[in-house]
Amino acid sequence: MSTIKVKDGTEIYYKDWGTGQPIVFHHGWPLSGDDWDTQMIFFANQGYRVIAHDRRGHGRSGQASEGHNIDTYAADVAELVETLDLKDAIHIGHSTGGGEVIRYVAKYGKDRVAKAVLISAVTPIMIQNENNPDGVPLAVFDEIRQGTGFTRAQYFYDFPIAFYGWNREGKKVDEGVKHNWWRQGMMGSVRAHYEGIKAFSETDLTEDLKSANVPVLVLHGEDDQIVPYHQAPKAAALLKNGKLISYPGFPHGMPTTEAETINKDILAFIK
Repeated sequence: MSTIKVKDGTEIYYKDWGTGQPIVFHHGWPLSGDDWDTQMIFFANQGYRVIAHDRRGHGRSGQASEGHNIDTYAADVAELVETLDLKDAIHIGHSTGGGEVIRYVAKYGKDRVAKAVLISAVTPIMIQNENNPDGVPLAVFDEIRQGTGFTRAQYFYDFPIAFYGWNREGKKVDEGVKHNWWRQGMMGSVRAHYEGIKAFSETDLTEDLKSANVPVLVLHGEDDQIVPYHQAPKAAALLKNGKLISYPGFPHGMPTTEAETINKDILAFIK
């Protein structure tokens, strides 16, 4: 296995295939770098070097006790990027990974990042508060915490239904995708998953979006039941050089269920 050991001693697992301009993939909660398999194959075949890591406490990375927050996630990425000496890189993040990407770009990405892509991302902030009145109520995240912390095996078995929009009329559950989601989730640390809920729901990424100096593509499904679609236009409006593409009917997990469309639009953007 390919791993690096970051400053606090946590081992971060990554896969690194091919040569060419690097694309770094940042997965969503509570998954792993394996969630990008379709994109990794597609972009490697297009001549890119593709890298996907497992966030600390997720997948094959170390189950650290601490550091389950966006700042540390981004710092871990910075150490990986420096170790691999990635330059002119494209960073692509899904859901929580989108928050990780924009924090990395804002804080560490100078002279190393060419472009970024935020897919179904938690940017600019998810939780409902006085500055974000149309956000998601705290009670929703408390329910996710309860299910994750105390009935994780069954909760993660059920969670993909809304994640992939299989509860909509005419949609059929893809059992292989469902079981793969569960497999990825159960590989990780319950502590990391539990504490990561606060990270993806309460981190305000407004200033990170404003400070990004590279072109950023924002992709979001209009039928996203996990991160509401209205997040996407807000995020795009904060970017200096942002582009928004929205998809009627697409779910939160659209990089998997709608990979052909998503991959084509990302390729057009990065070319």
